[in-house]
Amino acid sequence: MEMRQHPFRDDQPRKDIVMTRQMLDLTEYHREHCAAYRHMLDAMGYDASKVSHYRDIPFLPVTLFKNLRLSSLDEGQEDYKVITSSGTGGQQRSQIVLDGETRIRQQQALAGIGGDFFGQERMPMLIIDCPATVKKRNHYSARTAGILGFSLFGTHRTCVLRDEDMSLDVEAVSSFLEKFGGQRFLVFGFTYIVWKYLVRVLEEKQLYFDMSQAVLIHGGGWKKLKCEAVSRTEYKRRIYQTCGIERVIDYYGMAEQSGSIFMECSCGHLHCSDYSAVLVRRPQDFSICEAGEKGLIQVMSVLPKSYPGHSLLTEDEGRILGVDDCPCGRKGAYFEVLGRARHAELRGCSEMAETT
Repeated sequence: MEMRQHPFRDDQPRKDIVMTRQMLDLTEYHREHCAAYRHMLDAMGYDASKVSHYRDIPFLPVTLFKNLRLSSLDEGQEDYKVITSSGTGGQQRSQIVLDGETRIRQQQALAGIGGDFFGQERMPMLIIDCPATVKKRNHYSARTAGILGFSLFGTHRTCVLRDEDMSLDVEAVSSFLEKFGGQRFLVFGFTYIVWKYLVRVLEEKQLYFDMSQAVLIHGGGWKKLKCEAVSRTEYKRRIYQTCGIERVIDYYGMAEQSGSIFMECSCGHLHCSDYSAVLVRRPQDFSICEAGEKGLIQVMSVLPKSYPGHSLLTEDEGRILGVDDCPCGRKGAYFEVLGRARHAELRGCSEMAETT
């Protein structure tokens, strides 16, 4: 797989050709190396010779990883890590097996994607999380993976929430800003954590931090914020009021497919890179939606080699907004996420997995 410094240059026709070949290769690789995945493909009657486009590659429901630890590693291989999804409301967490090669592929892809949005130069980094989150390195959470991933772009990385109760360390923030506040720097955190432990705390304490030179990167879902009736516009407005940050970049991604994240451009659109693709399917029969039509989001990535997570159907609803014509200049498809689907029933491979 070729790693590219500018991963948004291919137009969709070119990308369709390259992505289809890569997805076919990955499907065959996982078929040979993961017995459970092979049984699922056999049960579906998968025939690679009939695949003309990556839309024809079978998908796995993302919830399947909450019930099975699927691995394409060689038997007895010990050089791997396990990442777990965030999980909400006591839900079972997904467990994703990552070997060294897959982690390197993910890091290189993230470096290319992030570099396209905020430059190749590393900057001081303020992390809205606590130090304990990044301490575990062999079995860690999606939060840990996100911090470690985006730390590629950071220097002088500083966590500003206390381990014992995740309270904001005001002195740590002030010290960081005294040193680096006058230059361009990164602020990273998960969407709800930034809201609850930074924005709301500053509002309650009637404090203001001048982070006007910062780029804020956040992700991790909007479910909790929707319960508080906080829109994306309101989120950005309150961040500006408390921190003076004008450039706020959301991203869409998940533990089950790390590295190939979808970053939000200045037009508010989420973009597919050359490492990823998005399809939107009708929940009734999983047929492909037309542009602008709401359906279930399917995410595809050419990165995972240690587990068969290259084609996943999520429980999120969204729609394709356009292809190759975003005013930001990036090529490929761009889309929006509308939220979690209500009572999503992701059938297919999950049913077959019970018989393998």
